[in-house]
Amino acid sequence: MTALSLTSNKTTLTFSERELDRIIEMAWEDRTPFEAIAFQFGISEPQIIKLMRLEMKPSSFKRWRKRVQGRSTKHRYLRTDGVTRFKCSRQRQITGNKIAKR
Repeated sequence: MTALSLTSNKTTLTFSERELDRIIEMAWEDRTPFEAIAFQFGISEPQIIKLMRLEMKPSSFKRWRKRVQGRSTKHRYLRTDGVTRFKCSRQRQITGNKIAKR
């Protein structure tokens, strides 16, 4: 089992390999805002960026940053008022998800 620890403001967060995979998957999804990741895993946007930098190849990280920077679907404050969900309504349900399934 591989684990990653992120330290910020005297707080250390440790994630299992499964949690890391899920965080990275959510970060890549267009319709999953950073706030949803923070809600589920207690990790802030700068910590997500740090995690992605550590876990990805440099070229993949640059491509991801270019893709999500300023994207309205990745930042809740840039979304329109009508969007109230964390994920696409057509997305399959994911097991192990802490958010109640609808």
